[in-house]
Amino acid sequence: MDLTASYDLAFPVEARSRYEFLEVRNAAAVIGATDGQSLQEIIGVLVQFELLRSDLVAAGGNESKLANRLNHAFRDLGWREARVDTRVTLELRKMPYAPAGETSATVVPTEVLNHGYKVDNVIRRVALDVEWNAKDGNLDRDIGAYRALYDAGLIDAAVMVTRTTKDLQRLGFHWRTDAGRKDTKALGTATTTNFSKLQPRMTRGDSGGCPLLAVGICVRTWAGD
Repeated sequence: MDLTASYDLAFPVEARSRYEFLEVRNAAAVIGATDGQSLQEIIGVLVQFELLRSDLVAAGGNESKLANRLNHAFRDLGWREARVDTRVTLELRKMPYAPAGETSATVVPTEVLNHGYKVDNVIRRVALDVEWNAKDGNLDRDIGAYRALYDAGLIDAAVMVTRTTKDLQRLGFHWRTDAGRKDTKALGTATTTNFSKLQPRMTRGDSGGCPLLAVGICVRTWAGD
């Protein structure tokens, strides 16, 4: 699947100069056309967000302080964590057998409930996740949730905020070395969520018909000490 670049028109230079972007199916344009308010909220959060030195020095976890800051910024605007569940009701209908005196069908109902995966933030018809330093399997989980939400007609597009790799690792390594620390894994390994892991999942079409925009926090997102 080809990558598109509608974010060049949808996002102001103030945002494009501080982040990396990837998208399929013109996701930024779709969000702008179907829900301009959500696009402006995404732009506002990204423009105001700053990468801190502690984000690169401290270890990650299930929800790092960076992800927590971004998620709270969206939830202050009305975005909420959500999950799509699937409930299927089946009916086995046994037809009546007249010689046995049966006059009506016998119905045996069965219900199956499948719980879906949670999405960090949903508002109106847009879903958004923050994946800073988690296991890269989270990307499959999130993209699968977007696809289910889209196929169910509940969203028009999705956004994934993650990070670049080598530039931030170099910057973090410099800071940790400067502080007398020798560990090199505080920003994660090659198996954690990042742009290089997300791009092939996007280009092979894992999100199905769902337009997907990826925003990469990079060294340019850092505002300085």
